[in-house]
Amino acid sequence: MDAIYKVLGAISDVVWGPPLLILIVGTGIYLTFRLGLVQILMLPAALKQTFSKKHDKTAEGDISQFQALTTALAATVGTGNIVGVATAIVLGGPGAVFWMWLSALFGMATKYGEAVLAVKYRVKDANGEMAGGPMYYLEHGLKQKWLAVLFAIFGALAAFGIGNGTQSNSVANVVNDTFGIANWVTGLVLMIFAALVIIGGIKSIGKVTAVFVPVMAVFYVFGGLLVMILNITEVPGAVMTILEMAFSTEAAAGGAIGAAIRYGVARGVFSNEAGLGSAPIAAAAAKTDLPGRQGLISMTQVFFDTIIICSITGITIVMSGLYSGASSDTAGTLTSDAFGFFLGDIGPIIVAIGLVFFASSTILGWAYYGEKCFQYLFKNPSLLIVYRVLFIAMVFVGSVVSLDLIWTFSDVANGMMAIPNLIGLLGLSGVIAYETKQIREKLKAEKAQG
Repeated sequence: MDAIYKVLGAISDVVWGPPLLILIVGTGIYLTFRLGLVQILMLPAALKQTFSKKHDKTAEGDISQFQALTTALAATVGTGNIVGVATAIVLGGPGAVFWMWLSALFGMATKYGEAVLAVKYRVKDANGEMAGGPMYYLEHGLKQKWLAVLFAIFGALAAFGIGNGTQSNSVANVVNDTFGIANWVTGLVLMIFAALVIIGGIKSIGKVTAVFVPVMAVFYVFGGLLVMILNITEVPGAVMTILEMAFSTEAAAGGAIGAAIRYGVARGVFSNEAGLGSAPIAAAAAKTDLPGRQGLISMTQVFFDTIIICSITGITIVMSGLYSGASSDTAGTLTSDAFGFFLGDIGPIIVAIGLVFFASSTILGWAYYGEKCFQYLFKNPSLLIVYRVLFIAMVFVGSVVSLDLIWTFSDVANGMMAIPNLIGLLGLSGVIAYETKQIREKLKAEKAQG
């Protein structure tokens, strides 16, 4: 097992090296300018669309646009928002937070493009449900089925790692450390919860996440804002430290592109998943009249995930100063320690509960992603229950075993998912641009009509 772990680790270092990070950010930059700064100029309209109740209920789709957003957010907002940010700061310095922000800015354009293509090329499956995502726009849009198959293989496998076992393991460990509850007990509870929701399919997942995600986000954000409000004089200094260290030569220990850039971009991508191709699978299920409308709603996912939630984590850690002298071995508890530094005993509890919510929701979102990839590879609907049972069982297994191997394997699978997806985005950028023009004209007409 050690030999396999070392091999996967070496592969992961290559997959998540500078070339892929440059491809991910480069795709976002290219789409940003090709789409006319869509994530900046149309963000107000996107936020309005996200919380509007005037959507066309007669449009094709399985769940509401808001439920599609919360399902994607459920899968995205996870341990990366708490542990991932801490790791980025430990390995890349406070300046890594700035590069997370920058990657998120361009990532919003990428996420927009993914959702547009997901709706544009979605199909109805044998169960009468919408199916879409990179597999479908790679096959039907780009006409490259082999890339679609590759994406689906890595997506189905990654779901068991980064979207399942690693999440239940994180929850079980933090609950054990904070409340003294045995890992197997937490694993059993998580497995039952997951089973009750997942067996019902996307409509059940959508209904749960529509309630679950706003509650969990507000809870954690409230705790972070409480820290900032009570220590408001420290906030400007923390932000200045982030900005100064983003371009400091001290942050360049990680190589030519600098540790701050490398870890900021990498952890930002892991957190918001822009470019990986996972979130558009949920976007394809949304009831919407135009691909661009769901694209706008989907791009707010990156805004909420990184610009808001990750920022709260990052600024709190920098304010505490506890990152100084911390190592990668202690990064997992750094956020909890920072909250405890400012709020006392209640701080770690807020982080623990937040992590329980975040990781539990990630399991739900990735259950849907994984089964859609599995369904693309194996057309027989009767096999779907097999995948769901295996996925649910892995929730318990993940809570009681060491998952270093699965974490590393998941990193590799996520990176391999991203490559065909990014090829699809670049190859179909003309389609995205056309749909962007359509939604701009539609929103302009709707505004004129009042």
